[in-house]
Amino acid sequence: MQARSGGARFGRVLTAMVSPFAADGSLDLDGAGVLARWLVEHGSEGLVIAGTTGESPTLTHGEQIDLVAAVADAVDVPVIAGAGSNDTVAAVELTQRCSEAGAAGILTVTPYYNRPSQAGLVHHFGAVAGATDLPVILYDIPTRSGRKIDTDTILRLADEVDNIVAVKDAAGNLPETARLIAAAPDGFEVYSGEDALTLALLALGAVGTISVASHWCGPETAALMDAFFDGDVAGAAAINRRLIPSYDFESGDLNPNPVPTKAMLKVLGLPGGDCRPPMGPEPDGLADRARQVLVGLGRG
Repeated sequence: MQARSGGARFGRVLTAMVSPFAADGSLDLDGAGVLARWLVEHGSEGLVIAGTTGESPTLTHGEQIDLVAAVADAVDVPVIAGAGSNDTVAAVELTQRCSEAGAAGILTVTPYYNRPSQAGLVHHFGAVAGATDLPVILYDIPTRSGRKIDTDTILRLADEVDNIVAVKDAAGNLPETARLIAAAPDGFEVYSGEDALTLALLALGAVGTISVASHWCGPETAALMDAFFDGDVAGAAAINRRLIPSYDFESGDLNPNPVPTKAMLKVLGLPGGDCRPPMGPEPDGLADRARQVLVGLGRG
């Protein structure tokens, strides 16, 4: 089941896909293809590869390129390559390589740990966008990067850099998102980067979601999108209420994303494997929680 993509550039339901690993910790490219096809069959209109959920900090650049190429070869939906770094030169090089590997777009995260100024962010994102002809999505996630991309900075980049076309909003600041959407140029898109806030962000003018929970509730997420954009806000809200246990499950202090998703994939019999250190280990009882989530969705 797929949501109708309407005017959204990459579709309304994009899954931030995990990176499957084999038992020895090596990258499972065959498994990535299997999982990618399954996600597309279950509601995903696009896939984001090697982002936070894809454990990008533990992937080599070579692995990221191989992963993008394998997934792009496996599916016929847009494949967005996570190509960020806190080193501008590295981000530029990785963006170039992902563009050559078959990506349909680039997701580039705020440089993390070194906490550049807003002027530094303008230079960084401009350099990344200048390294590719592909459309670029900014990834604003201050809880992991340590730095918010100011609304005025996003607006400046949207106005001045032709191929910066969207932002994945995981900042959790609804008033600022509303201000961004109100002032953004035509064609600039906001995607929800936090499942629990997706419905609220749609109400503000977001075009879709880059979701974690859609690994297992893709059909429900697609139905939520269809209901909302068909004008059935009450129906979308009802679906959202059913999905709250999924949102609660997908991450937490004791089991941060993507540990729960990989536990869920084991329950579903899909490729995923364990997370690479330092993520994990999987806490006791997480698989049972995954089964409870599925029961709540009517999949006993």
